[in-house]
Amino acid sequence: MSAPNVSVGKPLPHDAAHLHVTGTARYVDDIPTPTGTLHLAFGLSDQACGTVTAMNFDAARTAAGVIAVLTAGDLPFANDVSPSNHDEPLLATGTVHYIGQPIFMVIATSHLAARKAARLAEITIAPETPILTIDQAMASNSRFEDGPRIYTKGTPDTALPKSKNRLTGSLGIGGQEHFYLEGQAALALPGENGDMLVHSSTQHPTEIQHKVAEAIGLPMHSVRVETRRMGGGFGGKESQGNALAVACAIAARHTGQPCKMRYDRDDDMMVTGKRHDFRVIYDAGFDDQGRITALDFTHYARCGWAMDLSLPVADRAMLHADNAYHLEHIRITSHRLKTNTQSATAFRGFGGPQGIVGIERVMDHIAAHLGRDPLQIRRANYYSDDNADQTTPYQQPVTDCIINALTERLTTSANYHERRKNINEWNAKNPVLKRGIALTPVKFGISFTLTHLNQAGALVHVYQDGSIHLNHGGTEMGQGLFQKVAQIAASEFGVPVSQIKITATDTAKVPNTSATAASSGTDLNGMAVLNACQTIRQRIADHLATLYTCPADQITFQNGHVKVGEQTFTFAQAAQKTYEARISLSATGFYKTPDIKWDRIKGVGQPFFYFAYGAAITEVVIDTLTGENRILRTDILHDAGQSLNPALDIGQIEGGYVQGAGWLTTEELVWDDTGALKTHAPATYKIPACSDRPDIFNVALWDQPNPAHTIYRSKAVGEPPFMLGISTWSALADAIQSCGPIYADLQTPATAEAVLNAITRTKGDG
Repeated sequence: MSAPNVSVGKPLPHDAAHLHVTGTARYVDDIPTPTGTLHLAFGLSDQACGTVTAMNFDAARTAAGVIAVLTAGDLPFANDVSPSNHDEPLLATGTVHYIGQPIFMVIATSHLAARKAARLAEITIAPETPILTIDQAMASNSRFEDGPRIYTKGTPDTALPKSKNRLTGSLGIGGQEHFYLEGQAALALPGENGDMLVHSSTQHPTEIQHKVAEAIGLPMHSVRVETRRMGGGFGGKESQGNALAVACAIAARHTGQPCKMRYDRDDDMMVTGKRHDFRVIYDAGFDDQGRITALDFTHYARCGWAMDLSLPVADRAMLHADNAYHLEHIRITSHRLKTNTQSATAFRGFGGPQGIVGIERVMDHIAAHLGRDPLQIRRANYYSDDNADQTTPYQQPVTDCIINALTERLTTSANYHERRKNINEWNAKNPVLKRGIALTPVKFGISFTLTHLNQAGALVHVYQDGSIHLNHGGTEMGQGLFQKVAQIAASEFGVPVSQIKITATDTAKVPNTSATAASSGTDLNGMAVLNACQTIRQRIADHLATLYTCPADQITFQNGHVKVGEQTFTFAQAAQKTYEARISLSATGFYKTPDIKWDRIKGVGQPFFYFAYGAAITEVVIDTLTGENRILRTDILHDAGQSLNPALDIGQIEGGYVQGAGWLTTEELVWDDTGALKTHAPATYKIPACSDRPDIFNVALWDQPNPAHTIYRSKAVGEPPFMLGISTWSALADAIQSCGPIYADLQTPATAEAVLNAITRTKGDG
């Protein structure tokens, strides 16, 4: 029995592309609501830290359209929306911990009425001194673990003093707003016996199901969560959607009517968590060739007021502190600090980018000290492509490395060395406009570091007319997961993708799903769907083999037909015959990632199934008088294994690069000294625009299958490309370094102001 991969590997468009461009793709806010649907809005704290001493809701309750105003005391069961530590109440319980924390919720007949009424409440808060910065948190010992987490390999305390050269430095790494195009939204529809149907814009329907069930005092089987698609997630809808879904379910239970909630953009940015901002301190020892002999990193992660996902985020930053470099002696110390700011949360890369930026800074600093091309220093420290004995700082063997060959091909195809020579000549002649170029690599581990999340389920139906219904636990946020999984199903049955019906993620169809995160959506759900399809295909083959006296292993499924010996049937005919024989054409599938084990306390094990690799060369120009800058050209070679869909993978690479470049250049989050976020709208927070993309943008895929046994030997391509954007920041630092003899010390985000400040420092003028 065989089924050639007729659909896998084809550059098919996104399954909903035509809906996206025509504006007919349905998101939560587009779902037609029943008559009588009510709308919710939160009343938010205007203090970063304090005690609520009085609340007066008279004006809010009597405002036009208001049905009810609820506080923590009105909640029937659990008042918790935390994904981890049960430290994040839906509504504040006497104390507030950041500006923007929900204190009460208004239920009204319209979205506008709810928002207006929320502003009429009188909340009196006795303020206390907030902890806002990393320094303040360290001084107060305000943290989420008793002490720092420390991972060690080798003997850095012995190796550092013996190193021939030694450098120290400090790098501030800014946070980042997710800025998904579709804001947070939820709709709850009450059913009989207290049952609740929730439509949620979430990457984690099962967590929504769990939190809603707790909040309304029912088992999980009484709550059904459905997610057809999100208009972007980037990690910002892994846990941040809990509050809206729980609020809607509580309000629906309270009123008996459907309830809906969506954040306006300002509220969305004020209430929800961001990427963790970091400070990285390093002490690096190295030889005259730039080879690192010992390294001591200290990470300070500003986590915000609640734990959320901060511990695994900070863990992953430690796990990626080596990036693509083999480090024999290293210590990584991580402080997870509690502050009176929004609770930082998951964001594409999940801490990995912060860890990688730290080591890339070290490479650039060493290069500047030795007067070498930074690419020479990077290549001197790479993991070997053929050394089975090399291990990461957490003792995982690196046996699949391709970074040397990948770098060689990219530098050749992008003409790196000739361009480096030309840039040096340009900079020697031009005092105002300076150019820079940098190649930065990526080695990114694929798997959830919380081991039990590495599982997925699927449900596949084949109908008697040959049409196929597909459901799995992954969610679609624009990344093309549904199309890739449909291509897998089509290939297994040997039918066109048009024969596959892709349906909304639904907790009533596939239970106990993991979040679509950690770049594992296709790896996990694709394998689960493969498992279900193979079960059904085997049943069809076994029946036809018996019916026509043909060995089952000689039956083929291809081009919409099933060949049984000398006879050929359409797939629909084969399905009909199997149905008439009373053989099930429905199957569940399941997959769990093999070969992973991890002790996060000791920092030892194999947390990742495999690594994805890539590299980017970026060329920039800066104006030394203003700090303004542009990306001139970017060349990327990225490892997607045996790509399931090259068009979608290249799209993810392009988008990841631009988002990563935006994080390190234009996207600046600013809080004032009261803890108020000042950059809470598009007018004050700048994501990259179309004009910020490279003028020349070349993206190619590495053409080798994944040595690990993944779905058709593909590799994850959601998060790894994000780190390719680091090359933009490194190229800016390269351009700045040409301005003077002192190390540029470019901080992030490298806004025009930061670039100008770094130029001043490298000239020795300030």
